[in-house]
Amino acid sequence: MPGVSLAGSGSAATTSSGGGLNGLWLNASLELDIWGRVRYGQATAQANAEAVAASYAYARQSLAAMVARGWFLAVEAGLQRAIVQDMVQSAESMLRLAQDRVRVGIGNEQDVVAARASLGGCRDRLRQAELGREQALRALELLVGRYPAAEVAVAPALSPMPPPVPVGLPSELLERRPDVVAAERQVAAAFNRVGEARAAQLPRISLTAGLSSISSDVVVLKDRDNPVWGLGGTLLAPLYQGGALRAQVDVATAEQKQAVAAYAQTGQRAFGDVENALAAENALREREAVLAANVRDNERALELAEVQWRVGSADQRAVEQRQLALYSARNSWLHVQAEQLAQRVNLHLALGGGFDGAPGAKVAAQEMQR
Repeated sequence: MPGVSLAGSGSAATTSSGGGLNGLWLNASLELDIWGRVRYGQATAQANAEAVAASYAYARQSLAAMVARGWFLAVEAGLQRAIVQDMVQSAESMLRLAQDRVRVGIGNEQDVVAARASLGGCRDRLRQAELGREQALRALELLVGRYPAAEVAVAPALSPMPPPVPVGLPSELLERRPDVVAAERQVAAAFNRVGEARAAQLPRISLTAGLSSISSDVVVLKDRDNPVWGLGGTLLAPLYQGGALRAQVDVATAEQKQAVAAYAQTGQRAFGDVENALAAENALREREAVLAANVRDNERALELAEVQWRVGSADQRAVEQRQLALYSARNSWLHVQAEQLAQRVNLHLALGGGFDGAPGAKVAAQEMQR
């Protein structure tokens, strides 16, 4: 676009030899972008803007993923507390049973003390679980901007695991990842900066136009047309600047290589993120099946141990061991279920969207429009 400037001056007469001269000057100039320097600069600015918009979109996606993972963690913490609460109720029941056995003469004080110690340990675990849940809720509040309202409520159970990942996802899905788009736009901007730096070494040709009007009440001006306008042109050729222009080309070329390397690194990281998420999900799926069976076996073992203890064929330590084993199995199973959901979130973040490849590639353009 042309540059237009307006200047004016005016003064009152102060002496018989000067003053009272009024003037108005309007100038316009337009550089003829013969070598493309201006076009390179415009393309650089556009690419930079698109890169920033894509980075902003990736930050939004990352924040959404953090909120989702924080949600699953808070739900898991609540379920862990429920598991420990069941353990406390079971330990209380065992303590009452040990006391009843002493009253009827088939128990001893050692069983009562052991049951009371087991109950104390369960209550301590319950307090730890409650603290973990409170911390998970506070972390979620921070992510959603509600801290310290203490009003965040989460679901009572984990969401069901979505269907398995479709087979044969195209690698082109990674091209829609906002961070990949941002890196590609940075490469485009770097190439344009090299072109701009090279074009800066060549002469600049500009067209100029001017309009002026001068008047005075006390000074006799030479007969002339007023206002006066004129057209012209300027040529500015850099002859010697101590190697500064050449150095700018070298700097832009180095930045271009850096942008290309960063783009390659971003692409490799994208493939790595997808591979890690897929591998983790497969491993967690297998672990979930194993742990589910482990929980069922521990539940049955605990039932048998409690029956044996009631009839006097086993001691209380066997029941306590089975309780601890079941507690550990349930927590491991619950943690794997929550981790499965978190890894699915990581997979969507790694792919830049869902599996259909629909709207993810347009994220940066939408942010530019905003």
